[in-house]
Amino acid sequence: MNAPAALYESSLSSLKLRARGKVRDIYDIDDRLMLIVTTDRLSAFDVILPDPIPGKGRVLTRVSNFWFAKLQHIIPNHLANIPLEQVVPDAAERAQIEGRAIVVKKLKPLPVEAIVRGYLIGSGWKDYQKSGAVCGIQLPEGLQQAQQLPNPIYTPSTKAGVDQHDENISFETSVELMGREVAEKVRDASLSLYQEAAAYAKERGIIIADTKFEFGLDDDGVLYLIDEALTPDSSRFWPADQYQVGISPPSFDKQYVRDYLETLDWDKTAPGPTLPAEVAEFCAAKYREAEIRLTQA
Repeated sequence: MNAPAALYESSLSSLKLRARGKVRDIYDIDDRLMLIVTTDRLSAFDVILPDPIPGKGRVLTRVSNFWFAKLQHIIPNHLANIPLEQVVPDAAERAQIEGRAIVVKKLKPLPVEAIVRGYLIGSGWKDYQKSGAVCGIQLPEGLQQAQQLPNPIYTPSTKAGVDQHDENISFETSVELMGREVAEKVRDASLSLYQEAAAYAKERGIIIADTKFEFGLDDDGVLYLIDEALTPDSSRFWPADQYQVGISPPSFDKQYVRDYLETLDWDKTAPGPTLPAEVAEFCAAKYREAEIRLTQA
């Protein structure tokens, strides 16, 4: 059995399904471990679209694993370093998830998404136009769309469920949710991860405009980086040679799909609209290009 060209939803009979997220299917292995399968589902405006982006899950898995290895000196990550064959021994069943599944430690996920913004774009740009601030953080006057911020800023948000929208929160609200010590560790780790990754990516022709991280705690209270890291799904990637202030730059991420969806008469609630094949294919090509630039330079 060959791996499918596109996987919208995994189906494993040998493991118990724990949850289906916007992109990932999660299976229980035992009390300590679980299997995360990154599908080709695409979420835009927090709505899962009905059409997969072929190969996207494998790209996201390879890119995340690259960053997990590169940045593990900053913070440990959830990878368990156990081969897939050990937990899914049946070759036919394993084929559907080959290259898109990882074995990870079971950790207690924290209730916030840790967002770092290095440039003024997206909802941050909209906030700034209204108030001169982003998520309550006051910024200098006169900044333009897509302009680099004087320093990266940390703007946490709530974690929304499937087909629900994340909501920006203040740092103090994140303290109320997690406690000050954990909230400060999450903020400091997020900024360190972003700054090192952004510097590396820029050398390879990619600007990381913003990104989101997720974190979890083990039974001893040690903080881990979980979920995915610095992928085209969790970040805005811009080609450095096409970047200019004052416009929304072209991107290596799903912004192309978002821009297409903005042209439709759609209220950004489920169900999402069908994507034309050429839009899905263009998005897939951009994901692959980002991976090549980052991991094979």
